[in-house]
Amino acid sequence: MSKTQMKSGLELRDLSIRLGDRLLVDVDLVIAPGEIVTLMGPSGSGKSSLLGHICGTLPPVFDVRGVVSLNDTVLDGLAPQDRHVGILFQDDLLFPHLSVGGNLAFALPSSIRGKTERRARVDAALESAGLAGFAERDPTTLSGGQRARVALMRVLLSEPGVLLLDEPFSKLDRGLRDQIRSFVFDLARQNGLPTLMVTHDPEDGQAANGRVIALD
Repeated sequence: MSKTQMKSGLELRDLSIRLGDRLLVDVDLVIAPGEIVTLMGPSGSGKSSLLGHICGTLPPVFDVRGVVSLNDTVLDGLAPQDRHVGILFQDDLLFPHLSVGGNLAFALPSSIRGKTERRARVDAALESAGLAGFAERDPTTLSGGQRARVALMRVLLSEPGVLLLDEPFSKLDRGLRDQIRSFVFDLARQNGLPTLMVTHDPEDGQAANGRVIALD
């Protein structure tokens, strides 16, 4: 049995999020390994609040009920760094004081030791992203598409158990959007990551070719 088959994915069981008297989110959802689910809704509909709760960064002013688990491990109550959640934002958030390789190496787990092994992981990631030889480049010299690919590889190098996408394509030029969408979705499936994308763009959901859930 493969690792992907052994994993149960991301489970949001009877999950509700309220702010005061307002119900923002009410979902019961299981996302299998390698599956991409799109959550659609306008600004203020609770999409980012849901991602924040999964990451463990939602402020305590919100009232949350229900259970979040990843591969049968309950995430509720765990510190953000212990949840193994990877998230990709609409801004790539690359560190300007680090090289491209430095940005990627920053994400490597501490269990990967030795300069040679860590550099090998970084170089392999760059090659798979079509950016071989870019390790010493300054991130400010990269194009928007190149930065988006580096940002995704940084998330994947952290070895997450789930991938969250917070409108990651909204700031890309239309010409780049299809290319980067395919790159992100293909790698999510290849890595067997349950993936939850929040967006207000119907084209994102169509490109993901998976379930689309509307938040009113």
